[in-house]
Amino acid sequence: MGSRILNIQRRTAEHGRLRTGYTQGTRPVRSATWVITSHSEEHVRTAATLWGGEPEQWSPLNSTTPQWRVITKAASIEALITPGDPLNQYNEMWSKGGCQRRCDGETELLSRQPCLCARQFGDTWHTQPKGRVCSTTSRLNVMLPDLSGMGMWRAETHSFYAASEWGGMVDMVLAGTDGRGFVPVTLRIEPRQVVRDGNTKKFPVVVVELRGVTPRQALSGPMSAAVALDPAGSQAVAAIEAPRPDYLALAEAALSSDDVRDVWRQAREVGHVHPKGTDELSKKLMALAAQKDAEAVVAPVPGPDEDGAYEAEVIEDDAEAGWPAVATPGSGARS
Repeated sequence: MGSRILNIQRRTAEHGRLRTGYTQGTRPVRSATWVITSHSEEHVRTAATLWGGEPEQWSPLNSTTPQWRVITKAASIEALITPGDPLNQYNEMWSKGGCQRRCDGETELLSRQPCLCARQFGDTWHTQPKGRVCSTTSRLNVMLPDLSGMGMWRAETHSFYAASEWGGMVDMVLAGTDGRGFVPVTLRIEPRQVVRDGNTKKFPVVVVELRGVTPRQALSGPMSAAVALDPAGSQAVAAIEAPRPDYLALAEAALSSDDVRDVWRQAREVGHVHPKGTDELSKKLMALAAQKDAEAVVAPVPGPDEDGAYEAEVIEDDAEAGWPAVATPGSGARS
């Protein structure tokens, strides 16, 4: 019997949802903090430990299957954008019978007709009341590295404003990584408001931001999983491993012992010497500083020229007056 090749698309299991609202009975309520929902009690209890809130059992509207949820106290959570294209965006209309419309902005995909909302209400169709037109629906699949399991969590928003921002952010990331590698991000709920027809409307928008890396790093190609999991730590390692200045050469070219000590402090600030000066480089620098001190102390006083004149005023030694402490060799006043 011949072998068969199965063309099955690989897909990571979904552990739960990241929501910006919840229900009290049948009434929807917007939330200023993240709401974590899952079929797994363990995931929700861990999320509560990380981000606050009380775990509870809960059933979504129009569903009899119980789940777990926690209304956290965190407006920002750390996440990872995973390899592939993590973003799915459509204009959708749902009812108790399921999805009635799914449009890409030009074509309603279920009926294969031109966009019904734009045809009826024009370019400003998104300002119509909810239920009359499709809702802009964006779904971003991310990994929460501090929760158990290797599955995905789906952040979903129906915000018209978040849709364009998510799309722009993900497009830039994919342009840099080509859909390969992880990217550390922060998912943050940001309160906003807009004035339309004399009325002020307040609403939350989910913002996706780079976390711990610069745009240069994010756009320079796929980064390793280790860097994505600990971006701050990886930058610290990179700084330590950067080429070191030639501290001995800098110290030898210094004019005074104080300048040598400045070279040592420079090395200490970046971790290239031990803070207590017990390493070999510190000892060499301190020896150079002592040498600079010795050279300054034994510098001869210029004598008279052929005519008996001095280039500078010479103060005769006065045993009673003595030297100022700051100039006395061995006084320690220079340290």
